[in-house]
Amino acid sequence: MSRRESPPPPPQLLGVRRGDVECDDRPERTEPLTDPEREIIQDTWGIVYKNCEDVGVSVLIRFFVNFPSAKQYFSQFQDMEDPEEMERSSQLRQHARRVMNAINTVVENLHDPEKVSSVLALVGKAHAIKHKVEPMYFKILGGVMLEVLSEDFPEYFPAEVQMVWTKLMGAVYWHVTGAYTDVGWLQVSSSAV
Repeated sequence: MSRRESPPPPPQLLGVRRGDVECDDRPERTEPLTDPEREIIQDTWGIVYKNCEDVGVSVLIRFFVNFPSAKQYFSQFQDMEDPEEMERSSQLRQHARRVMNAINTVVENLHDPEKVSSVLALVGKAHAIKHKVEPMYFKILGGVMLEVLSEDFPEYFPAEVQMVWTKLMGAVYWHVTGAYTDVGWLQVSSSAV
């Protein structure tokens, strides 16, 4: 199966299934990452980040194919249906780089919780105020990213590494939803996916 073809998302990684999205209040805060967990994330991310644009494009294509309602926030490629057309889109590539660079900033600063919180607050506030993106899409995108990483780098993402990354994505989601709460985000819809 090629990277562009999208199997159903495994529920253990994604936390939600297509068509079965529940919007909950702000999630509970996850336990902080331990030193060994931070090291696992940084080591595996170093491998992924060498191919950051291609991986980011694969993640976004999977995200938009499996959750087409997410495209509503992207006027420049919201009408694209064909994964190959998405792959060629310079706008999609630019957004993929931004997503991967934001994650890189988080991973590089795992030792500095205030920096991580600050970066994710900026991301969350921009997506809430400027882009008006439903916060659940961050949870979904995190799961899609874990799917792609575990498929594209299976030797570096066995189950135990996936669990550490799931913990990181939970922390990212917690920080982002905190930013939404701080700006007074009101739930738009619980059935956007």
